[in-house]
Amino acid sequence: MQDLKIIYEDNHIIVVEKIPNIPSQADKTNDIDMLTIIKEYIKEKYNKPGNVYLGLIHRLDRPVGGVMVFAKTSKSAARLSEQVRNKTFKKTYLTVVNGELKEPKGIFEDYLLKNERNNISKVVQEGTKNAKYAKLDYEVIKYNSQINLSVLKINLHTGRHHQIRVQLSSRNHSIYADHKYGTRGRGKQIALWAYSLQIIHPITKQELIFYSIPEKIGTWKILEGEEIK
Repeated sequence: MQDLKIIYEDNHIIVVEKIPNIPSQADKTNDIDMLTIIKEYIKEKYNKPGNVYLGLIHRLDRPVGGVMVFAKTSKSAARLSEQVRNKTFKKTYLTVVNGELKEPKGIFEDYLLKNERNNISKVVQEGTKNAKYAKLDYEVIKYNSQINLSVLKINLHTGRHHQIRVQLSSRNHSIYADHKYGTRGRGKQIALWAYSLQIIHPITKQELIFYSIPEKIGTWKILEGEEIK
């Protein structure tokens, strides 16, 4: 069984650290995916016969690592999915981007259009057919002038296709090693990480926040000496 880092688990939900380059759920590659890995873990740990229920609440792009929550019951899945819809399900990301941002904090608002053929989104004018509104806010955590890279903390207000990647690259601050939307860091691991997840527990109603911090290796060495919380 694939290594699985569990951040939190009870009878209703399981929170894990998604491994970079593993799909959130099965796709056309037929590579092992997080949903399958966790189902196998539950089946093995609890000696469950037959099919194991596990609800996929949200996804992370395949190259992105970090915190994800899955539902162990259909009731939990329905309640967490409702939180996604009513925006009480809050995700924060860490990312390393090219260049120095003009402002230490800011908000990006755009309209994004997804091209289904090549699986790439782009910023378009408001009113463009099928375009979707996208909003995020950012805070600069660190800027390294020697390598001209900035570390940002990003809160997503909407969950659009490749949203963070597109909105940053459209402003000439593409994510380091983003092979779809950037030019720098070819062959490296994309520097985008799902850092925190805030939810209301679907059964106890307790407000919970979970963290996952990338190992300070490779591009993430830039975080050395930084206390992020």
